[in-house]
Formats: sequence, C-alpha cells, structure tokens
Amino acid sequence: MDEFRVIESPADFGDAVRKLADGEGPIAVDAERASGFRYSQRAYLIQMYRRGAGTFLFDPPEIPDFSPLEEAIHAEEWVLHAASQDLACLREVGLDPDRIFDTELAARLLGMPRVGLASVVEELLDIKLAKEHSAADWSTRPLPQAWLKYAALDVELLVDVRDRLAERLAETGKADLAAEEFEAVLHKEAKPPAAEPWRRLSGIHAVRNPRNLAVARELWLARDARASELDIAPGRMVPDSSILAVAKALPRTRRALADLREFTGRASRSELDRWWSAIERGLATDELPAVRVPSDSPPPPRAWSMRNPEADARLRLARAGIVEVAEQVDMPVENLLTPDHLRRVAWNPPAEPTEESIASALASLGARPWQVAATAQIIADAFVEAAQSVQDAATGGS
Repeated sequence: MDEFRVIESPADFGDAVRKLADGEGPIAVDAERASGFRYSQRAYLIQMYRRGAGTFLFDPPEIPDFSPLEEAIHAEEWVLHAASQDLACLREVGLDPDRIFDTELAARLLGMPRVGLASVVEELLDIKLAKEHSAADWSTRPLPQAWLKYAALDVELLVDVRDRLAERLAETGKADLAAEEFEAVLHKEAKPPAAEPWRRLSGIHAVRNPRNLAVARELWLARDARASELDIAPGRMVPDSSILAVAKALPRTRRALADLREFTGRASRSELDRWWSAIERGLATDELPAVRVPSDSPPPPRAWSMRNPEADARLRLARAGIVEVAEQVDMPVENLLTPDHLRRVAWNPPAEPTEESIASALASLGARPWQVAATAQIIADAFVEAAQSVQDAATGGS
C-alpha cells in the first residue's frame, strides 16, 4: 500500500505549498484533533487535497508558520465536511478561507437521510469509507500508517462528493440558499466565553442547594486549571459524575472524600489533596452561586400552555406550518428555520404579526434571507390564527 508521510520540515512544507497553489479547482480540507484526550482543541493533523496536486498531511505542532500556505490558497474554495467543527482550529494556526463548500450542510439541505461523511460518500460515490479511527488520540507521535491512510481518504474523496452535491443543489433549485448557508457558517461569530462555565457540568441542574453548588463549582475550577496545565481532557482526570457525587455528598473530611466510592477517575486519588482543598473552599465560601441563572431565553415550551396560552398556540400552529414547508422542500425542519428563532418570536411576537414584521424579527435573530422568505408569511398567518383561537376560547366561540 501507499506510504503516507506527515509534512513537518520547512522544505517539505514549501514543496506542498507550491503544489497546492499550482493545482486545479477546490481544495478539500480536514483537521484531526485529540478531543477526549487533550484539554486544547488544537489541530494535530491537517489534511488537504487538490486535483493536480495530490494529498498533503501537515503536522501543525511542527510547523511554526502557516502563512505561506494561507497566502497561496485562502482565495480558493475550501471543501469541508461539517465546517463549523474545524474552522476554529484551522484559524488557530492561521488558516482562514474566503469561501467554503460544506458537504455535510449541503447533504442536510438536500434532505439526505444520513449526513455523516462515510454515509454521504457511500450514497454518492458507492464507496465504503471506514471510520474506525475517528475517535483516536491524534496527538500520538508517530502517527500509525493506518491512521494516516484514514485521514488521507477523508479529503481525497471530498472534492468528488462536493461536485455530486453541487449538481443536486442545482437540480433542486437550492444552490443559492446553500451559498447563503455556507457564508453564514463561515462568518458566524464565536460564542463569548460563558460567565460560569462550571454550570456545564453534566447533571448540575439537579443540584438545588447553593452550598452543594459552591462545592461543585470549586471542584470544577480546580479540575479545569489542572487539566489546562497538563493539557489533558478534564473528564479523563475526574469525570463529571464524580464531581456531582461529591457535591451531593459534601464529605466533611479528606478521609471521607477518599472513602467515597462514587469519586472515581485517574486523578481522583493521586491528586486527592487538590480536590480536598477545593471542597474546603466550597464549604467555607460566602460567595454562594445562585440556584437559578437569569436568562433571556423563553421558558421550556412544555410550560407555555400554563404560563402563556396564546404563545403556546402561536408556537404550535407556526411549527406545524413550518414542518409542512420543510416536507415540501425536502429538508430538516431545523435547517429551514432554527427552532430557537421560532420560539423567541412566538414568545415575544411583534405587536402586529404581519409578514414584514415577522421577517424583520427573524432577520434580527440571524435568520438568512432565504429562510425568512420561506417562513415569514407562514408564521404570520399562524400567529393571527392563534390569536383568534384564543379569543374564541375565551368567548366560548361566539
């Protein structure tokens, strides 16, 4: 079989840049991280393929400056599968495309039943793509040949996939809306850091006592700091379930912590002093976290019928209309319109629900022009119907 080689020397890098610049057509791009193994989300391998140039596997930790590559290819179309997953780590090393074609997103817009890369390749190219190394630790060095082959195949077939998808988008009249979606992904702003990231602990919503929450917070902060220092995925040191178990049990001594059977993880005992110090801070602090965090999001829809019956009617009727449109255009409902956009407009609608006012509200939330055009009138009609149904119910239908 072909021997795959990772590019890590200046000479090999320069040669790869020249070949990619001289190639033809779009450039397939993919990146491999070490999620679940490392704290960082950096790329540990970047793969590129271009017709007339070949396949190139770059080793980011060994390449200090990607700017020559960026300068050579940034203006070309980059083809990525699920681009939102890779753009951040590519930008971290200075690789940022001017335009993209997202094959996963295109598959969604076309209503394909399965949109994972292996499934899309099989349906469009009739080639079975093994995915056995997708969850591998890509920070491993040297990278095994089997892993490199897997990584190379991810991009070697991607341009062919792009061409088949582009044909289908054109045939179904979805090429323009797909271009809008690709632009939205490319220019989407990164979410600001969470004010209290520890609240992302799995299961934390079940903890309702401020003191227990304080212990959970201090343990999370201690774990996060140590994981960052060692560049290890936090969950590999102490899993979330262990932090929750300690927060609920509130052990009062170091020995009680050590004896807690639910407190598991590779570093649960080797770093016991660190965790016990965190617990002591949580038990002693006067800065207790709030049980409920203020939010500008609407409440869960299941509570709407009691809290706001008209909003509940608006949401139900509008959702039914959007589901019907999604079926007509053969795409998932969530791609036709982001569910959160609909919930927000239904909970806090314009004073007069017209097509224009709904369109303005949706656009302010970030809906793309094609989404607004496809849904604004449907939503406006549903809101008018909801108001009438609530009025009829209140007056007994008279």
